[in-house]
Amino acid sequence: MKKFFTTALVALLPLMMMAQGWPSRYDGVMLQGFYWNSYNESRWPKLEAQADELAEFFKLVWVPQSAQCSNSTSMGYDDLYWFTNYNSSFGNESQLRSMINTFKSKGIGTIADVVINHRATINDWVTFPTEVYKGVTYQLKSTDICKDDDGGATLTWANQNGKSLSNNYDTGEDWGGMRDLDHRSTNVQETVKAYVKMLLNDLGYAGFRYDMVKGYASQYTGMYNAYAAPEFSVGEYWDGNLGIVKAWIDGTKVDGVVQSAAFDFPFRYTIRDAVNYNNWTNLGGTNKGLCMETNYRRYAVTFIENHDTEYRSASEQQDPIRNNIEAGNAYILAMPGTPCIFLKHWIEYKESIKQMIYARQLAGVTNTSQTSNLSSGTSPNYYAQRTIGTRGTLVAAMGSTSYNIPSTFVVVASGPNYRLALSKTTETAWASKPSGEYDAAFDVTLTAVSQTNGAQLVYTLDGSEPTATNGTKVADGASVTISQSAVLKAGLLINGAVSGVITRKYTIDNAVFEPYEITVFLKDPTVAPNNWSVVNYYTWDSSNQQFNGNWPGQATTDTKVVNGVKFYYRTYMITSKDYYMNFVFNQGPSNVQTEDVTFVNKTSFFEVTTQTNKYQVKDVTDQYLPYLDGVHGDVNGDSEVNIADVNAIIDMVLTGRIDLAGDVDGDGEVGIADVNAVIDIILNAV
Repeated sequence: MKKFFTTALVALLPLMMMAQGWPSRYDGVMLQGFYWNSYNESRWPKLEAQADELAEFFKLVWVPQSAQCSNSTSMGYDDLYWFTNYNSSFGNESQLRSMINTFKSKGIGTIADVVINHRATINDWVTFPTEVYKGVTYQLKSTDICKDDDGGATLTWANQNGKSLSNNYDTGEDWGGMRDLDHRSTNVQETVKAYVKMLLNDLGYAGFRYDMVKGYASQYTGMYNAYAAPEFSVGEYWDGNLGIVKAWIDGTKVDGVVQSAAFDFPFRYTIRDAVNYNNWTNLGGTNKGLCMETNYRRYAVTFIENHDTEYRSASEQQDPIRNNIEAGNAYILAMPGTPCIFLKHWIEYKESIKQMIYARQLAGVTNTSQTSNLSSGTSPNYYAQRTIGTRGTLVAAMGSTSYNIPSTFVVVASGPNYRLALSKTTETAWASKPSGEYDAAFDVTLTAVSQTNGAQLVYTLDGSEPTATNGTKVADGASVTISQSAVLKAGLLINGAVSGVITRKYTIDNAVFEPYEITVFLKDPTVAPNNWSVVNYYTWDSSNQQFNGNWPGQATTDTKVVNGVKFYYRTYMITSKDYYMNFVFNQGPSNVQTEDVTFVNKTSFFEVTTQTNKYQVKDVTDQYLPYLDGVHGDVNGDSEVNIADVNAIIDMVLTGRIDLAGDVDGDGEVGIADVNAVIDIILNAV
């Protein structure tokens, strides 16, 4: 008998070690750490700086494709380098590694955006870069390009230029933007395998988001994952047909084992139609989504918005969620599957989304939790869904309040057209304010989610564990004033025992906000290669109030030379802590305009780079800000030159955000000697 079990275990080992597509009973939430043109918000150092806050709410952060692309400013979908050049629009390789490592130390896995349906070329239509990684040379050939790429245009070019393509047709949908790769090719397969393995084992990614998996057969995603064995994999199979998305998941199987999850587009479209039109009974439609399917909810990554569906501009409206954004997020966070929260939503609705995630965590909802309809109005007024977690049951009541939540539940989070309620069997304390940074003192209401009538609560504000003898005892519904930074721990106090303890970390910034002026510089686009005839700033603020007039804004004539380079500029006042400005730089009412530049709340420098549909914009603040008032200038933008500027430059130098421009002492290197030289210069100036 012992021999039998040993033999059976050995036989099972290959399957146990094989990738499983997505973990079962997974209770994490993922953040999409970017949106379209989020070159400021998604910089690796900026994301890394938020690690402590993110770790409380997210176990995964999906970031943009992180290698250098064919355009100097790129969201990553014109991928060029796979192995050797990780200086992207979001930061350099050292910053990338630092972010991934910091995330990992906080319990956050980083999800790589893997673009292997297509790839950019150099010099001509069919030449890919040669890369050497760990002594092995990797190069895709023209014969690795699908025969029918770009609707046959690539083949025509190849024939005219003495080149050969693959004899194989594309195994998926064609896309004319880049060269579609032939995944039947052994060279493509071996190169992709090495690439995805490198992302895991060298850079330290936790898993993959595969872009445009409609472009090649699902079996290849299965092949690559079975080889690399990521714990997390999700494919972007962009289709609202539930049966087709399920078929793609099944198509990734290797030896009968699913190798990848998929984004739940059918569920997204169901929610879109409900929230955009306030027709909540749509949530009970027949095409509900992967997360409603017993055999597929494990592989459902749910979402309501991403970088492709979001509203980008008046001319690129895409397919956004236009109403009830908070309600849409509340619904996916109360459902099985793995929710993926969009960065813009996180920024704009952070406090409410935090409460939603807490409710999910306390109920113990996982990607395989059982869910069922609780009630649905005969009119579009409401819809209620019940999901059973490992600790309790979570009810999402959507739409109007005409639906009465059962008395065995306690409403813990609510907003326009949504209420989330925990079953009293959850046996936990609840606080009305999530962890976070606050500008002033506030009150927190403590709630007992318990089957015991009259259950008390006990809390501490110093981070110590509340007990029957340690802490302040209060009744259900009591308010606690938080007037200074504190770590609140609160639990149920029943029959002398404390249970269901929650922790909330509050930071109070009592400093009175003082409005300050920022200057927004644009590197002169009137010279080659752009040759604009005029420079307009079209500007709107965080409340969508327009500055400098309606489109196309106002012509800007003020210029300043910074470190030998001419910039146009305008100044603005930042009037509150959360206030920011947004811009479109343009040449007037013609089509010559840039992408949106958003969330600007400090003196910044921008440069117009390449033009695709719109001109791309690169943030070059780190390159020029140290020279705004000479090298010993107002580096941190507080209108003073002091020790804070020393610290700002030290940070820039040591993190590599000043390249050779940081070679202050002229020795051809950027190092600690430059830090000392800068300190010297600034202190002498002060």
